[in-house]
Amino acid sequence: MTAMPRGDGSVSPEPDSTSQRDGVDTTRRTQERGDADRDPGRHDSTDSTDGTESTEGTGETAGPTTGGLTHIDAAGAARMVDVSGKDVTARVAGASGRVLVAPRVVELLRGEGMPKGDALATARIAGIMGAKRTPDLIPLCHPLPVSGVTLDLAVADDAVEITATVKTTGRTGVEMEALTAVTVAALTVVDMVKAVDKGAVITDVRVERKSGGKSGDWHRPEDGTA
Repeated sequence: MTAMPRGDGSVSPEPDSTSQRDGVDTTRRTQERGDADRDPGRHDSTDSTDGTESTEGTGETAGPTTGGLTHIDAAGAARMVDVSGKDVTARVAGASGRVLVAPRVVELLRGEGMPKGDALATARIAGIMGAKRTPDLIPLCHPLPVSGVTLDLAVADDAVEITATVKTTGRTGVEMEALTAVTVAALTVVDMVKAVDKGAVITDVRVERKSGGKSGDWHRPEDGTA
């Protein structure tokens, strides 16, 4: 900063040109940020509610993106997906799971039975009921006309193995119904054997296959990966 003579003979400092430029630049950047905040059209955004790009205010048609969570809207709130535009097709889903149990439980299941009664038959009925009540348990699932549920339980050397197949004719799949059937059956097994084995563990509950709908058929690879 340099000094400049004043009319009364005193000296006053000359404004630093660098400081002036910095002040102007700071003001400009602040204004630009404010303009961007006021004009959301200047920012790229994705509408995660349906996996499409949001072009609100631009007059453009939204385009599809990948990887969107369809049950979450742009504000991050949960929502029920609108499936009214989907075709009604026959759909099938299969799921499986296991309940790890103690050797004494395996022995009883294969022999005289559990103290509470027929554990496998009770679990089978519970799983079928669970499939039909899935929308009551999973809040964003669509109520579907379940047309068939098959649930099987097999006693292995270290576990009760559970498989379920669910069928419907509708606008969305029944993967959640199949998973719920397996899970409720597994919980029932735990309840039936807990007097003998309080350490029973539910594990490996997963979708094995699905068919129908726009995405077509899917089967879990033989190595168990997704």
